[in-house]
Amino acid sequence: MNPRRVLLALFGLAAALDLLSLAVGYHPGHTVTKPLLMPLLAAYAALRGPPRLLVAALLFGWGGDTLLLSDADPAFLAGMTCFAAGHLCYLALFRTYGTPRTRAGLLAVGYAAALALTVTLLWPDLPADLRIPVAGYSALLTAMACAAATRLGLVAGLGGALFMASDTLIATGVADWPQPPRPDFWIMLTYVAAQFLLVRGMLGTLAERRAPTAAYREVRSTTP
Repeated sequence: MNPRRVLLALFGLAAALDLLSLAVGYHPGHTVTKPLLMPLLAAYAALRGPPRLLVAALLFGWGGDTLLLSDADPAFLAGMTCFAAGHLCYLALFRTYGTPRTRAGLLAVGYAAALALTVTLLWPDLPADLRIPVAGYSALLTAMACAAATRLGLVAGLGGALFMASDTLIATGVADWPQPPRPDFWIMLTYVAAQFLLVRGMLGTLAERRAPTAAYREVRSTTP
């Protein structure tokens, strides 16, 4: 069997079991499956020969996932730091391998407006010691999502938008805003989809960049 397909299937299975555990309120299932998600996705990506920063971004996500299993404030801040490091990896990747798309300026303005509105609304209800860290993290997340959309295109852009949606749900929970039923389910659903789409978008971009080189080599090898 193709190892990449096996790893992708295992990732899908772990994601399904994790979401099912959250949907039925079975916390031990979530505790077991959540830490498996990003290592499986990172292993799948690694077999595609990507830049190391892509694997690093996913492993930082794994660190954040593991730390956020704890409800302690220090674990929350440490987990946010891990995710911030992952966003820095994504930003470096998108700027290195992506290319500016049409209407990038309009999208950037839209993301900046969404950031400003979200932080302004949340600010009064956030714990005082988390306001600055959440605002800084939100700015970094928004920059990553904007770069995904403006430099990689639709698939990665949707991943960035879903990442923002997932973390906004977390932030509204910290601010004690009303939450949908089973909020952890929606947080994980949008998060897992976000990471998967970011990986697919990045791998697709890399494949597009490699295609002309491969075609050139093929022509050169067949030229007498």
